[in-house]
Amino acid sequence: MGKLLKGWNLFELAWLGLFSAVAIVLTILMKDTFFGFTVFITGVLCVVLAAKGSLMTYVYGMYNTFGYAYLAYTNGLYGELMLNLLFFVPMNAIGFYMWKNHRHGGKLAMRQMSRRNLLLVAAACLAGTLGLGFGLSFIASQNSPYIDALTTVLSVAATFLMVYRFKEQWLLYIVLNMFTVLLWVIRMIDGSPDGGMMIVMWGAYLVNAVYGYYTWNKGVKEAQV
Repeated sequence: MGKLLKGWNLFELAWLGLFSAVAIVLTILMKDTFFGFTVFITGVLCVVLAAKGSLMTYVYGMYNTFGYAYLAYTNGLYGELMLNLLFFVPMNAIGFYMWKNHRHGGKLAMRQMSRRNLLLVAAACLAGTLGLGFGLSFIASQNSPYIDALTTVLSVAATFLMVYRFKEQWLLYIVLNMFTVLLWVIRMIDGSPDGGMMIVMWGAYLVNAVYGYYTWNKGVKEAQV
């Protein structure tokens, strides 16, 4: 663990410690499972390491992908299930390879998109959300089809931007995390035992997405000097 945390600043250590403590308290108070706790912790480590441009994000990300897929399945969120098993599993492997081969002096080479390409990504996300949401609405046990579709489409788009090292991934993650929190609030109101933990986890992701954009924006500027 000491080697993993090497090079972390005070904010990153405090952030990880705070959300880990919250997760432990929630696990005890809400009688959540240890499995749910491990999904939370690996997810937090994954996104913090992504903000730092660390290859280890894909290692923790693989465990989190399988764990979150199971939770999505038990809560009737089939868009999230398909996203994790059919997309994130192979993309974790591809991302590890891509990041490993685009490092300079041990640091990830971060990039910036043109405004035109960012608008094209936004338009594609809107079209994909409407199409997938319409399809999911025909599944009888599907919950919140259009919100599920939005988070699924944004996850796909943001992951591609992440693999190709574009800082704009974090703008998509900010929107994605806000709607995923809403998705799990709805599930918690409907009685999901995993709702509380998932709300905290995705809330942590939201904080990290803002920090990630700040960090990667600095990384792009440093690369241009």
